[in-house]
Amino acid sequence: MNGRFVRIDEMHRPDISISVDGARFLARADDTVLVAVLTNATELRESEFGDGRRAGFCLMGACQDCWMWTRKGERIRACTTAVSAGLDLLTIPPAEATWPSQA
Repeated sequence: MNGRFVRIDEMHRPDISISVDGARFLARADDTVLVAVLTNATELRESEFGDGRRAGFCLMGACQDCWMWTRKGERIRACTTAVSAGLDLLTIPPAEATWPSQA
């Protein structure tokens, strides 16, 4: 098993390539980022509060446990953001992150 999630249906949707920390992950069209990442890995991100790795919790945008960052520093919620071709994500905030403050 490569990831925490195992896809058992909807194999007909086209593949989309995304990048997470420089690694290429295959997703399916209409996947959320959370599904795409956890189909390829066991965790989503490192907590910015220093309390360990995270894999999401509520899966519906309420718990704040699935924040990820684009390479440009934008913060996204993995459970409610759809994948798009060429999406370039990070599991820790980049220096250009707009939240939380890096000062």
